[in-house]
Amino acid sequence: MAKEMTIREFQALIRARYFDTDAERGIAKTFLWLSEEFGELAHALGKYERGDADMANLREEFADVFAWMTTLANVTDIDLTDAVHEKYIQDGGPKGAK
Repeated sequence: MAKEMTIREFQALIRARYFDTDAERGIAKTFLWLSEEFGELAHALGKYERGDADMANLREEFADVFAWMTTLANVTDIDLTDAVHEKYIQDGGPKGAK
């Protein structure tokens, strides 16, 4: 598989690999998994800020959060490409500071 991919391609990959299990688990339990991954990312970011970064682990935790967020989008039938376009690109995106 190519190293570069679109959001839509990544979402399709996650759907193809995990959708049946994810749908059976349900939204609430899947959100708990995402929350756990946010905790692991927070821990990795804390190490980064303290100057004790494990960059491989930090990349892994970012990937995990992105994958679990994508899983939730799949379970709720949200197309992330469309959502990002509508929120951040269409009509010049949101105004003001984020």
